[in-house]
Amino acid sequence: MSFKHTKHPFGHLIDTLQSEQYEERRYFNPQKLRDVRYEKLPFCMRVLLESTIRKCDGFYIKTDDVSSILDWQKQQNQAEVAFSPARVLLQDFTGIPAMVDLAAMRDALAKQGVDPNLVNPRCPTDLIVDHSLQIDYSKCAIQSPPSPMDESHGATTRSPAGRPSPRGSSSSGSHCSGQRPGHRGGCSKVSCSDAPSGRSAAVQIENTPLLCPFHLQPVSEPETMIRNQEMELIRNKERLQFFKWCSKAFKNINVVPPDINTVHQLNLEYLCQVVQEGEGFIYPDSVVGTDSHTTMINGLGILGWGVGGIESEAVMLGQPVSLTLPQVVGCKLVGTISPLATSIDIVLGITKHLRQAGIGGKFVEFFGPGVQQLSAPDRTTIANMCPEYNATVSFFPVDDITLQHFKHTICSEEKLVVLEDYLKAIKLFRSYSDQSEEPQYSEVIEMNLSSIVPHVSGPKRPQDRVAVTCMKEDFINCLNEKVGFKGFHISKEKQATQVPFLHEGAEYNLAHGSVVIAAVISCTNNCNPSVMLAAGLLAKKAIEAGLKVKPYIRTSLVPGSGIVTHYLNTSGVLPYLRKLGFEVVGYGCATCVGNTAPLPESVVDAIKQGDLVACGVLSGNRHLEGRLCDCVRANYLASPPLVVAYAIAGTVSINLETEPLGVNSEGKDVYLRDIWPSKEEVNHTEENIVIASMFKELRSRMEKGSSFWNSLESAESALFPWDPKSTYIRCPSFFNKLSKEACTPQSIEGAYPLLFLGDKVTTDHISPAGSIARVSAAAKYLQSKRLTPREFNSYGARRGNDAVMTRGTFASIKLQNRLIGKTGPRTLHIPSGQTLDVFEAAERYQRDGVPLIILAGKEYGSGSSRDWAAKGPYLMGVRAVIAESFEKIHRNHLVGMGIAPLQFLSGQNADSLELCGKERFTINIPQELIPRQQLVVQTSTGKSFSVMALFENDMDVAFFRHGGILKYVARSLLP
Repeated sequence: MSFKHTKHPFGHLIDTLQSEQYEERRYFNPQKLRDVRYEKLPFCMRVLLESTIRKCDGFYIKTDDVSSILDWQKQQNQAEVAFSPARVLLQDFTGIPAMVDLAAMRDALAKQGVDPNLVNPRCPTDLIVDHSLQIDYSKCAIQSPPSPMDESHGATTRSPAGRPSPRGSSSSGSHCSGQRPGHRGGCSKVSCSDAPSGRSAAVQIENTPLLCPFHLQPVSEPETMIRNQEMELIRNKERLQFFKWCSKAFKNINVVPPDINTVHQLNLEYLCQVVQEGEGFIYPDSVVGTDSHTTMINGLGILGWGVGGIESEAVMLGQPVSLTLPQVVGCKLVGTISPLATSIDIVLGITKHLRQAGIGGKFVEFFGPGVQQLSAPDRTTIANMCPEYNATVSFFPVDDITLQHFKHTICSEEKLVVLEDYLKAIKLFRSYSDQSEEPQYSEVIEMNLSSIVPHVSGPKRPQDRVAVTCMKEDFINCLNEKVGFKGFHISKEKQATQVPFLHEGAEYNLAHGSVVIAAVISCTNNCNPSVMLAAGLLAKKAIEAGLKVKPYIRTSLVPGSGIVTHYLNTSGVLPYLRKLGFEVVGYGCATCVGNTAPLPESVVDAIKQGDLVACGVLSGNRHLEGRLCDCVRANYLASPPLVVAYAIAGTVSINLETEPLGVNSEGKDVYLRDIWPSKEEVNHTEENIVIASMFKELRSRMEKGSSFWNSLESAESALFPWDPKSTYIRCPSFFNKLSKEACTPQSIEGAYPLLFLGDKVTTDHISPAGSIARVSAAAKYLQSKRLTPREFNSYGARRGNDAVMTRGTFASIKLQNRLIGKTGPRTLHIPSGQTLDVFEAAERYQRDGVPLIILAGKEYGSGSSRDWAAKGPYLMGVRAVIAESFEKIHRNHLVGMGIAPLQFLSGQNADSLELCGKERFTINIPQELIPRQQLVVQTSTGKSFSVMALFENDMDVAFFRHGGILKYVARSLLP
């Protein structure tokens, strides 16, 4: 039964919020249930309950869902409920395939005689173009010959600003001019306070104020940023034209053009409403996003988490998210934070603590006296790392500190009053002084903040924390250990190897542990002024002490938004970061997703000559081996000030407590403690810089967009005009031969394993997002389209082309396939015995009508959410993945594409079952498939074993029956 045309089942809960300060608002008040269980629910579950009450329609969301949430203590990990978030958040890497799929769905329905205009997002959707930035220029120098990649073949390309960009520009490192064309405003100098006694005099640095092209604020951004932005716009023009068409053709979608903001920063500063208004009611904000770090918004008391691109498309089209009621772990924070510990140290401490506690798939809610010591930016930084400890949500309820933050980011005083009154009315406002407000949790984990000291994380995984004081010892241990999660297995006699090389006419030495990449990057830290300002203040003190960064180190500063550049500039620290080489290179995701410019050839040659374990240090959230650069094997996550410190030191093989960073002009040793800014210095600068007027001004500028975007031409039609020559945007084949009725599940007969994989296969292994290797299957395809290697762009940029992405599936050079016994994107074509590219082998199997499976170990599909990690295998002909365990979002992706995620039974795996990976497999799937059913697998060698089908609920089974979510939704629109 549907309540669409009848009385709302919870209409009696409708209440009115009244005050002389604002017009009255209506809302659903769960307090009127008069149920004592409500106030014992964790705050995140109260948000879920309110949504379920308000959106209850008797079909997708039922009254039983409300009862189940109220009875959460007994129903957790058992009951299934449906959740309709207030909005959907897309970034362009995952957003473009979602929008291409919707455009293709319009085509498919139009062929069936259905009005294509019916295909629109039903849930408000924001798409932020922020993942297309690549670093072609840094340190005001051309580091590599960039290509605009607009698929033209002229000798020069005209930039949006009208400046010609030579395609064959020199990479000699010559510096750009200090003033760009069109500069407005004169030159000035930054006046810095006198250096403390005993140190050299304050350094005067030339600071030429330029008007920021997006915020019209006087910001001393270098030529490098402008050039990188120009290259980004030209390189991605075709994709941007498609996004522009989407903004006009589809209703209920807002597209934010590039070089405005990162997705998470925009979500925090602009899109988040905390309390939404719509359809005559106010209600708590909530969001699902196509980025696993959507959880960052949890730090502001907004419920949200990352889903797959496939799931997000379903939500956009009106389908709720199906959710097994989770366990909610209460993380009690106690103790006093050390003045040397940054929010990054707290993040890494909590990451390891919670990961060891085994909270995969659970919600985490923070409480306790320690929470009040964390600013709102601190909380969002902690929540950002939620996927790294495998939780689904990392929630900080709204309290007085959050309200203070909203005064900077929410413009209307009336809205602030409504927000506070409403949250208090429905018991969503947290007061730590009232112990009666303590909810009941599934379990409580206590963490003492006093125990946290500065740490980094690495060299390969974010959960492997290393105290800064133990860094040198730990790195040496990593050199000694066998190759694995931490080890590199460098023999003792080779650990002292030093390789001399020339760079820009000077001689330097590289050794094991030498830093060659140092990046203060977007998503983890730019929301947190304290750590970014600490990096700037440390840079200032370092320059005043006479310290430098070696010029061969690839340094970069990629703020998440103009506001970061603004407060770094206004506080006077940006010129000092620039002096150390940390140039603002643009706004977007760059180093984290592998978009780092190539290292100087002399550096690469030295690394290879000595077989050195070179290092990258970055302040992001991803540092999987080989992701930053193929030749950089050790990568560490660190707070922004520590990134700067290690860049100055030039090595990670150093004890920063006892060994100096360098020497000043007087020959005196300078230690980290000499230049580390105090918490009082940072707080004072933060309070005087991050003010409400900045947020208001920048929000206004963001809404206006850029002149390039505003002048960009795009089609005016309900159906997208696919260009058969395009190598960026192509109509995918997901809807080919779309029937009106779904088929019954079919058993998988005589399948060969395409790959035999081990543990920890990430989505980077399955569907790389970085550059396209010249010898890859995708490169061969692009070359057949008459593109040169300079025009390949990245896999992330070409996610709108299924031909590229299918060829890019399992194209990682780090893929370890047991069928061939070595690393690389190759596999064994079992019938012929030939070793082929994975795509070529899959193509041959499909041509012969042979179904495929994948054998894997633990945590298959971990890492960033990436829909092509399921779409690619689907288009390759993979019908099932048999693994020891799955990352939750990737499991959802597989189901969403109609691929069966099958799990070995407890205590079993491919080795214990003595599978060699060359057998043929038959998987018996009953027509009346039910959730979590055990299926029997038979092999051609006579073995038989059982697996668990990880369909968690009836909706999962329905998606599998239909061949995935896309076909399920498309069929729902057929007459």
